[in-house]
Amino acid sequence: MTDTAPTLEKRPLTPHAALKRVIILVNPLSGGVGPGAAAEAEAVLAEYELEATVTTLEGAKIPAQIGEALEAGADAVFVLAGDGTARSVATRAGPDGPLVAPLPGGTMNMLPKALYGTGDWKVALRRALEEGVAQPVSGGRIDAEEAFFCAAILGSPALWAPAREAMRTGKLKLAWMYARRAFNRAFSGRIRFALDAGEKQKSEALVLICPLISKVMDEPVGLEAAAMNTSDAAQAFRLAAHALFDDWRHDPEVTTRPARKIAVWARSRIPAVIDGEPVLLRAEAKAVFIPRAFMALAPRRSPPGAATDVRA
Repeated sequence: MTDTAPTLEKRPLTPHAALKRVIILVNPLSGGVGPGAAAEAEAVLAEYELEATVTTLEGAKIPAQIGEALEAGADAVFVLAGDGTARSVATRAGPDGPLVAPLPGGTMNMLPKALYGTGDWKVALRRALEEGVAQPVSGGRIDAEEAFFCAAILGSPALWAPAREAMRTGKLKLAWMYARRAFNRAFSGRIRFALDAGEKQKSEALVLICPLISKVMDEPVGLEAAAMNTSDAAQAFRLAAHALFDDWRHDPEVTTRPARKIAVWARSRIPAVIDGEPVLLRAEAKAVFIPRAFMALAPRRSPPGAATDVRA
């Protein structure tokens, strides 16, 4: 009698999307990934009945590797890398490309957390594979160059984003350094903006929030435009504290409304944070709402407070 090794039963794939071939792009140098991530991803994917290719991203080759993955005919492209790489893949895939699953492999992970509700990339990977649904994701674009799918902060308060992230991760000394730099540079110049060709307004900052994470939009009818309206240093300091510790949109000096076309200008280049990535925009910028930016493979959005239990 010959003993044979038992065949491990495969984990079930989502019944809501046809997944036969997938590609996962892994950047081991990203902050939330690590050198063993490619092998770990292969081990997870081996538990499912599908053809999977794991590609390790390499510096200058990344743009070409992204292009090859999107043109390979896979049913879905997973991205385990930084926020900028995930945003680049989603942008290049567009509404007619393969399904995109951006996993939390960066620092802020705004897009992955909005789609999967977790900062654990293995949990997010399993949620996509076992519960994923092909669903359109709306977003915005600034100057036909910078796409975003969560939020864009324009103006001096964008300088507070690194301090808030350092605070969130417990790096208090670094948070203090960022906060001092932000406060020294903040409030030096207000921005002007116009929503949907309306009247011109001024504010400390304008935040454009996509329907994916907006708490006030039930339907993707535009970007939630939130203006910070401060009149003195005390109010500005309170907004800075809100930016560090809680949701500044609850502040009475912040007003919001939906918009599809936004013009922004200032006396000098405009500091911004786009989906967690700091950038410096030109002194005049235009943003537009994109109703169908790309197709994501992600679970259906649960009602607030609901939990999904998929164990890694």
